[in-house]
Amino acid sequence: MSAGLLSLRRDAPQTPVAWADDNFYLSSESSYQEGRWETLPYQVAILNAMGNDEIRIVNVIKSARVGYSKMLLAASAYQIEHKRRHIAFFVPDDGSADLFMKSEIETMIRDVGAVRALAPWYGKKHRDNTLDIKKFSHGKQLWCRGGKAAKNYRAISADTVIYDELAAFDHDIDKEGSPLVLGDKRMEGSTFPKSIRGSTPKLRGPIDRGGCQIEGAVQKSPHLLRFHVPCPHCGAEQYLKWGGKDCAYGIKWDPDQPEDAWYVCEATGCVIRYPEALEAQRLARWVCEKTGIWTRDGFDFFDAEGEPIPTPESVSFHIWTAYSFFVAWGRIVQDFLQAKGSRSDLKTFVNTTLGETWEEDQGERVEWDVLLGRREVWQGEIPAQAVALTGGGDTQDDRYEGRIWAWGPNEECWLVYRFVLMGDPGGEELRRKRDLELHRQFTRADGLLMKVERWCWDAGGHYMDQVCDDSKKNGVLWMIPIIGAPVYGKPIASFPTKRNKQGVYLTTVGTDNAKELIYSRLRLPLDVAKSQIGETQPQVIHLPANDLVCDETEVKQLTSESKVLKVVGGVQQYRWDNQGRRNEALDCFVYALAALRISQQRFGLDLNALAAEPEPGGSAAVGNEQERPRRRSSYWEKRT
Repeated sequence: MSAGLLSLRRDAPQTPVAWADDNFYLSSESSYQEGRWETLPYQVAILNAMGNDEIRIVNVIKSARVGYSKMLLAASAYQIEHKRRHIAFFVPDDGSADLFMKSEIETMIRDVGAVRALAPWYGKKHRDNTLDIKKFSHGKQLWCRGGKAAKNYRAISADTVIYDELAAFDHDIDKEGSPLVLGDKRMEGSTFPKSIRGSTPKLRGPIDRGGCQIEGAVQKSPHLLRFHVPCPHCGAEQYLKWGGKDCAYGIKWDPDQPEDAWYVCEATGCVIRYPEALEAQRLARWVCEKTGIWTRDGFDFFDAEGEPIPTPESVSFHIWTAYSFFVAWGRIVQDFLQAKGSRSDLKTFVNTTLGETWEEDQGERVEWDVLLGRREVWQGEIPAQAVALTGGGDTQDDRYEGRIWAWGPNEECWLVYRFVLMGDPGGEELRRKRDLELHRQFTRADGLLMKVERWCWDAGGHYMDQVCDDSKKNGVLWMIPIIGAPVYGKPIASFPTKRNKQGVYLTTVGTDNAKELIYSRLRLPLDVAKSQIGETQPQVIHLPANDLVCDETEVKQLTSESKVLKVVGGVQQYRWDNQGRRNEALDCFVYALAALRISQQRFGLDLNALAAEPEPGGSAAVGNEQERPRRRSSYWEKRT
């Protein structure tokens, strides 16, 4: 009789956190420490969001050792017993589903008394007690299935769908679609549908190319919240960051005592100790990095000015090991020191400790200090191997910037000149000075005078008309106005067959492809011995040991950009992004590369052929200058 009336009983409303603190229990088989559950400060908003009926989608991108699996179990127990909802768990495959049901769900049912009361069949062979489904006495059900087969998503009608370790799921399930599409379809018809997705991240990249599915889900969410902790000393709020060796803030340590790590405040440089940070979490709040909205508890949300706002339908959380009450910062540092010598171990550290996706080429990326340290000295303004010069220019609101690159056979190249002219770019005087720089001549190591074969100048922004006028003044085939097109697959330079309405050859530059090529070549090793004897190093980029041309600022700008996953027109794409750092050096290199491509593709410039031919006036020269190809007259000019 009591079991039959159970479905009519209504408990006093409780939040998920309050219910879990009263009822949830950590089972010995699946917990570091058995005992009653106590929600930690960083877990409060996440757990409440999992049970908040107004939030339809919850994404959690997380590291290991933050209690996420236990939050999932607590949330599902709360939904079954208190909210009386149907729950569907999906894990990466059938084997994982069986293990999860045995080690996590069945022990939760056994040890959480409020749920155990709904399971009279527990410990018995019963049709309501299988590895696939648990049917409770109040009529609600819990499924646990592997996500690898499309058939496992069928014949389920759930209110809440939970994906554990989403990053490990296949991207396309039996060619029927993504796991999120198939699983979320199981909620159609529910009064309070909820999709909970969480995972330790994996590889960075577009999903259709094997990228991380949890990162993709987070990117689609309008709100990504990070846990901002007030500094115990100056009060400045900040979310905890790893930092890194070149960063002034983050986790730091003494190399001789790495176990005694501390945190340097981002705002004022205060030294924060691990116990202080744990205590400060009680005053922390979750702040969205995209919109500025914030919450402390996952129920009440506020805008950046502190005014109450409606609860968002979709939220994402990022949480990593630095916040953990179970792992001290010194342990994190020791894990890093053990991992940094191995690419695979470092990947694991980034995924499971920092809770971040791993970029496959990350271990090969050239840092600015590496480039600074490999600068060279060569004879003359232009090295002897160079046969052509191209330039790239950029207009800023208060200056002109330009770079000149020398090119040799097999596109080996050297940065040979830089100018930055401050002033009003629209003023005649600054434009006159800029034109003098454009027409500057240079002396090669063997005494040959050279001038720039072709310039590409950025015409984007509000200086389009001015750049077009300057192109006509200096030569429409010599100073080419360009506009960037950050789209993969776009040619580095798409030179038009005719002039536009302004009378110039406005050229589109595929900036993403150009930067991909430049960064791949910056990673090529430099052989100093070969440089000294003038031996060709195909595609190698050389930088001069001359602070007037290439100083610390220059190499930082050359390495300022990285690929960032963005949603463009509803599609995930990787785009190069300087993330607020100055990048004029890189932009000018892109434009100089575009000038080279235009010269090669439309005007017959052949670097290898020029390198193989004798210079005019040399001992092997034959005939007179008029008999030589016209294209050579722009660089082979003997010193008068």
